[in-house]
Amino acid sequence: MDIVNVDYSTKIPNNVGLTEDRRILRALESWHPGYLDWWMDMGPEGFQESLVYLRTAVSVDPKGWAKFDYVRMPEYRWGILLAPQEEGRKVNFGQHLGEPAWQEVPGEYRSTLRRIIVTQGDTEPASVEQQRHLGLTCPSLYDLRNLFQVNVEEGRHLWAMVYLLHAYFGRDGREEAEALLERRSGDADNPRILTAFNEKTPDWLSFFMFTFITDRDGKYQLAALAESGFDPLSRTCRFMLTEEAHHLFVGESGVARIIERTCEAMAEHKTDEVAKLRGMGVIDLPTLQRYLNFHFSVTSDLYGAEVSSNAASFYTNGLKGRFQETTLKDDHRLESAEYPVMEVVGDRITVKHVNALTALNERLRDDWVHDLENAIERWNRVPEKYGIAFRFKLPHKGFHRRIGVFAGLHVSPDGKVLSEADWTHRHATWLPTEEDRHYIHSLMGRVTEPGKFANWIAPPRQGINKQPVGFEYVRFG
Repeated sequence: MDIVNVDYSTKIPNNVGLTEDRRILRALESWHPGYLDWWMDMGPEGFQESLVYLRTAVSVDPKGWAKFDYVRMPEYRWGILLAPQEEGRKVNFGQHLGEPAWQEVPGEYRSTLRRIIVTQGDTEPASVEQQRHLGLTCPSLYDLRNLFQVNVEEGRHLWAMVYLLHAYFGRDGREEAEALLERRSGDADNPRILTAFNEKTPDWLSFFMFTFITDRDGKYQLAALAESGFDPLSRTCRFMLTEEAHHLFVGESGVARIIERTCEAMAEHKTDEVAKLRGMGVIDLPTLQRYLNFHFSVTSDLYGAEVSSNAASFYTNGLKGRFQETTLKDDHRLESAEYPVMEVVGDRITVKHVNALTALNERLRDDWVHDLENAIERWNRVPEKYGIAFRFKLPHKGFHRRIGVFAGLHVSPDGKVLSEADWTHRHATWLPTEEDRHYIHSLMGRVTEPGKFANWIAPPRQGINKQPVGFEYVRFG
């Protein structure tokens, strides 16, 4: 089997030799109609007949892995694509350090690995469900196409995890794969597994913040799983990371274009008054900061508690590593290493050192925070260019948290522990208010003329795949 190029001769494109493995092929073909039913019910509302200029993976060679063409989304070729196998790959951390990577699931880790794969898999359809109404209020054809590209790739990432469940976990895996199609984001009776994936994505500002912040959590979770001693999971995640980069670009550039449009209006009319800017139909910078605060805090909880025995056992057992594990200069066992985590003593936030194995959630969260800070510095170049003093800043890690050492506490964006009364009095300056949400909602029209953009967002600097910005990225059916 050619593990670089993709076999399109079966209903399910793949580079894992499904034509030679009829049992898995049949199982996936029987799952396929249920997936399509889910896509038609819960995928982008109102656009299933539209022709969309999408990229489809045709290879896992980084030099040229995708082709672009018009396709109706229900006819998109979702495939099963693993990065090429590394000859002689070893487990790179934990108690199995130096042993050959596993090509089959070790019996003692079966249920834990299944839970890891299901939890990751569940986030993919959840985000499609969260975003299904956004096309009806798109700010441009360019943005509409980017939304749909994110959606079909989240769908492919679901396929990636379902393949692992079918191929390596027998009947349990098949049942879990069915359950992935049955849960629904925000459903009271059968919600998605992780809280952040049951939140609504009601507008395009929320979508851009989600792809900027929450999809970046996805990048770090996938990168940690790409280090796994279970080689098929590692290879799956490595290729998913190739696609995930576009999702982060959509978020970062989307917010940057909103900032650009607002700063243009501020410079042109020489004002930073919120009421005046809203009168012009742009999104004032303090509101963008409040949305940043909210999405940062909700996503921060996805990493779990700062100190976690589960994270320690995942690492010790070789199931989930650290970000870029093989580049780190230590013993890759961490039995005696320490890592700083925050704790709250009275009304003070201090730092203590704990065993590094138990602080792996916090370490991954710190890697994510550092990446976000670098991206936000790129945002800050926009007001700087216009001579505007405003700077975006991440809030403190303890701000508005529900999980870990800060759960049940009130922490300000600058890291002060507050009383209940103080929080009640001040939190509306830090988190989106109903008024903010109503205003953002009021901006959400629908712009579908090629080359035209909603008033609240600037055009991108360049189009997709060397096409012009005004290209007809979506043709309505």
